[in-house]
Amino acid sequence: MQNRFRPGRLVLEDGTVLRGRSFGAPVETIGELVFNTSMIGYQEILTDPSYRGQTVLLTQPHIGNYGVNSEDEESGHLWLSGLIVREATSRSSNFRSGGELADYLVQHGVPAIDQVDTRMITRRVRTGGALKVMLTDDATSPDEVLVQKVRGAPSVSDVDHVRAVTTQQVTTWTKGQESPFGTKPPQAGPEAKRLPIVAYDFGAKRNIFRSLVESGFDVTVVPADTPAEAVLERKPAGVFLSNGPGDPALLDYAVKAAGALVRKVPVFGICLGHQILGQVFGAKTFKMKFGHHGGNQPVMDLTTEKVEITAQNHSFAVDPARLPDSVKVTHVNLNDRTVEGLAHKELPVFSVQYHPEAAPGPHDSLYLFARFRELLTRA
Repeated sequence: MQNRFRPGRLVLEDGTVLRGRSFGAPVETIGELVFNTSMIGYQEILTDPSYRGQTVLLTQPHIGNYGVNSEDEESGHLWLSGLIVREATSRSSNFRSGGELADYLVQHGVPAIDQVDTRMITRRVRTGGALKVMLTDDATSPDEVLVQKVRGAPSVSDVDHVRAVTTQQVTTWTKGQESPFGTKPPQAGPEAKRLPIVAYDFGAKRNIFRSLVESGFDVTVVPADTPAEAVLERKPAGVFLSNGPGDPALLDYAVKAAGALVRKVPVFGICLGHQILGQVFGAKTFKMKFGHHGGNQPVMDLTTEKVEITAQNHSFAVDPARLPDSVKVTHVNLNDRTVEGLAHKELPVFSVQYHPEAAPGPHDSLYLFARFRELLTRA
């Protein structure tokens, strides 16, 4: 990787320009800057479709230490616009490593930069809110020209990113947890009947599907714009709404389908699926100042008053002000009191904003897959 380092610039829309070392693909990109506080799991972050349109800054200072491998991928692509780290490791050291981070980024066409002050950038986002950012190897254009280019770029809310990441055809997911290093959700008993469900792919992570299979579901995956009628024709015992990228307010087609399905079958939503259900029940979503991205977010289950440490990746949240009395808030974030879970009081429908399937973790919330199964067996 040493011979792949080259001069590069990081350009923020507020006029800040930092010089560092580019690595990864030699391309210029612009995305929304978000920071992720996870200490491990960079490959899962890189392959998470929810990051489409965003450039990810990792606050852990050394990245690339344990390399990359095919087992840890959450999808078949790298969806993020770029990667920012304090220091990229030149050589990985891990018995599971199948390659180097820089080579992986080049293969997938994603630029990256290191040797920049990631702490300063993180503090700026926390103070001022979300910013657009450019990563470039351009050594000749004046800083001012690049800043104007960033300011003129579309925002995340100008694009329906879900249509770019969803599956294009109906598929069946059959794989469970194959890696010996994964933590499995609570298992259905050996005599338990497998339950057929339909999972909407709004940009789903593979470990969600693996967790559903392990929990006793037969999973049929459908594209994001599949009408409710087409789903009901399959006679599922329940429907799952996945995570995904972008602004949930743009997804009228998903809200329409979910609105019809909640009256017919049990529904469970995660992350973007949670935001879609919030809109189904009359709530609005809003853009957060800097979002939740990382593996250390404390969430309280208001029913049990137990606290879970959760993995999260979202820049939007559900505003509970317009929720009807028939819907209750079940979980809240203990850092900022934002809504982390909803449940309908009459219909078999619930959702969470965070990721119970989180790989590499934490795994405090894996019980939610068993809760979904229990909901289906009672319906």
